[in-house]
This record gives sequence, structure tokens and C-alpha cells, in this order.
Amino acid sequence: MNNKILIITHTGDNFSIEKVTEYIENNGFEVIRFDVDLYPIQNRLSTLFEDGKWISVLETSETKYRLDDIAAVWYRRAYNIGSGLKEEMDAKFYGAAMGEIRNTLFGFLESIDAYSLGKPSVYRRLDSKEEQLKIADKIGLKIPETCMTNNPEQARQFILKHKNVIGKMQTGFAIYEDGVENVVFTNVIDEDKLEELDSLQYCPMQFQTRIEKKKELRVTIVGQDIYAFEIDSQKSEAAKIDWRKDGINLIDQWVETQLPREIELKLLELLDVYHVDYGAIDIILSPEDDYYFIEINAAGEFFWLDNLTDGNQISKSIADLLCDKAPRRNNSVLA
Repeated sequence: MNNKILIITHTGDNFSIEKVTEYIENNGFEVIRFDVDLYPIQNRLSTLFEDGKWISVLETSETKYRLDDIAAVWYRRAYNIGSGLKEEMDAKFYGAAMGEIRNTLFGFLESIDAYSLGKPSVYRRLDSKEEQLKIADKIGLKIPETCMTNNPEQARQFILKHKNVIGKMQTGFAIYEDGVENVVFTNVIDEDKLEELDSLQYCPMQFQTRIEKKKELRVTIVGQDIYAFEIDSQKSEAAKIDWRKDGINLIDQWVETQLPREIELKLLELLDVYHVDYGAIDIILSPEDDYYFIEINAAGEFFWLDNLTDGNQISKSIADLLCDKAPRRNNSVLA
């Protein structure tokens, strides 16, 4: 039987990889770790079609692996692909080479003829916050009033109508100054900022009515397993609008919670629509006890919540899914 599980990650990933690996090995499976930041300088990847057969091989500095007969793949992270390449080659070739490297690597991941927990195409689809909100609304989840625009006048009308509005970017938007990364968090848009909106014509933004927060929830779904945690982010002045601003100080304030069954079923349906088996979902619980869907992250982090479960249960759920010991949403790629 095929008993190899491929994990796509990078050398700087956190210890959740070790935990999942431990559970996979407990299930009697072997783990092959492909650190993409070592590709292409240290890792070599080859795919051949000869004599009517497809063969894929990964060569690392330690060993050589066959990848055409794996049982499943966990596409977790693809950070820092081509690390160190800039220093190795002529600058005029670098951009074109990186395009080829990414295309080859993602093309390989997309083509794996086995169960895949995460995929480049799935991550790209889930980049659309607009589609997420439309699906959530159609399923019957509550969402905030929303405006996505690069029209300054449209934004002003929305802000004046709804009064209490937050503005945010749809990507992990960061500004780099003197080599320092400054992430743009969610912020309140007051009426005195209306004049500043003219720059929207150069870069669109998402605006939503500000939902008062009784609690903020992070719901991690693995297959059919639901892990819901909540935090009172309003205790911290820095975290009131965006808990990530004070995330480190709040890391041990999260507690396990139980969602109403009707909300659980709608979130499972959301994963059914996307045909994915992993999602990290952000929800706001209002003072009126309404649950507002904010977004789903295709590869959202889970390790700090996993540590709050008895025996790292989220890692166990991921391992069981990869080893086909838990119900999957079938997503085998090839006919």
C-alpha cells in the first residue's frame, strides 16, 4: 500500500509540522518533508513520462524520494521559494527564472494524483474575499454590510450612511520602509477621514460596518472536526478593532467554546462548497449573540489553539485526514 505522506512547507515553519508528523507516524505512515525554500538550489524535483508511466522524484541533500506513489499531500506553506537564488545568478535572468520555478513547482503540486489537503488553485480561489462573503450570505450566515471599491465617492456615501465603519485590505497588505515590514491592520474609518479617501482610485479597499464585539471566535475545521475558540478582545485597548495587533499578549486568553449547531452546519456547508477539508474561520459574536462571518483562511495558522486542546487534537485531526482515517471531501485531481 502507498503509505507516504508529502508535506509541503519551508525550513522556518513552526512546530505544528512536528506534531502532525508524529501523529502520521503513529498511524504507520512515512512523512516526506519538502521545504520549498531549499528549491531549486538544494532540492531537485524531476517528473518524467517514459514507457507509458509517470515518475516524480525529489532529491534533497540527504536522500532521494519517489513522489508519484504518495498516499496524500498536505500543502501547508510555500514561503521563500528560490531562497538564495538572487545571489547565485545574473540579475537580468532572476525574474524570469523565478517565474519558471514557481510555475514548475505549483504545476507539480496541482498535478499530484492523490488526496490533497490544500492546493495552489484552492488557495488562489479563497483569496477572493468577495466570493467568500457571497457564499456565506447565500448559505445563511450573517455578514456585515460591505463595500469594496476604488471609487472615493462610493466609499464616502457608505461611511456616511453606516457611520460606524472599519476599513481593511483584502490581502496581507504590508508597506516596506527601510527594510521594515509594516502590516496594514483593520482600522476604524471616521468621518474626519473622508477627505483622505481620494487615494482609493489608485488602490481599492474594503469597508464594513463595525460589529460590536462580545467575543471574537477563531473556528478551525479539519474534515468534519470543528475546533472553536473565543477571546474577549475588548479587554485590550490595542486589540479592540483587530485582535492581531495585540496577538502575542492575548495568546493565552483564548478558550474553547461551543458553537450553536446551526452555525456549525453552515460552516461545514461552506467547506463543502469550496470542496476543502481545512479552513480557519474568523467570526464575531455581537452583544445580541448574533454570529457574523468575517472570513475563511485556506491555510490559517492553528498551532497556538492546538496547544490549548488535550494532546494537540487539531494536529491529530490533520494526520487522520491525510492517512484516510477520517471522512474526507474527495478532491482527487485527475479523471
